Amino acid sequence: MQTIVNLWPLLGVAAIILGFLLHFNPLLAVAAAAVITCLAAGFPVREVLATIGTGFVKTRNLPLIILLPLVVIGLLERHGLREHAQAWIGRIRSATVGRLLIVYLFVRELTAALGLTGLGGHPQMVRPLLAPMAEGAAQSRYGKISDALRYRLRAFSAATDNVGLFFGEDIFVAFGAIVLMATFLREAGIEVAPIKIALWGIPTAICAFIIHAFRLYQLDRKLDREFGRPSDSAKRNADGEPS
Repeated sequence: MQTIVNLWPLLGVAAIILGFLLHFNPLLAVAAAAVITCLAAGFPVREVLATIGTGFVKTRNLPLIILLPLVVIGLLERHGLREHAQAWIGRIRSATVGRLLIVYLFVRELTAALGLTGLGGHPQMVRPLLAPMAEGAAQSRYGKISDALRYRLRAFSAATDNVGLFFGEDIFVAFGAIVLMATFLREAGIEVAPIKIALWGIPTAICAFIIHAFRLYQLDRKLDREFGRPSDSAKRNADGEPS
């Protein structure tokens, strides 16, 4: 006897997609999708409202936790955090964009492997510090940079943070995905300790580091070809050749 599966709750997924395509407020789109899913699944309206109210009461302090760091970062940026970061990295002659991002990739992946995922991130690290430092390293090496290069450096900075976090946190034994995999395998009759799953994430993290570090090394070489090495320019000027 076949069991009939109710597919109407999938309307919630369609509601989220439609809300994002029409550029609705994300919070309203997700809330509407949750209500649509519950009603399509046959939940009583009273129970749906009670569940939403309970969730709101439990997480009412969450916006404060999210907004406070953003306020602090905004104040730091207003008082010259980006400019100081650019000036500091510009004083390091050996610093290049690729070397800077490779160091950050290593630190980000290592700290994520230890469970310290909050030490990095786009709003609190990439935007106010890492991207300005990458731009400062490029300006110190090549002079004034174009907006196209500036946006490309910001994209590489954000990608470096993503790679370090994504593959580093898979090594942390208490990471939610590892617990989920261990639970799923246990229900399927396969007993695997979470620590073993985490250990098998180490080779993948090492490969991810090597691959992305090579991409960053190639970025340095490409920038040198496009804009010329400053040392070469200085040598030509010392020899009396036109730069």
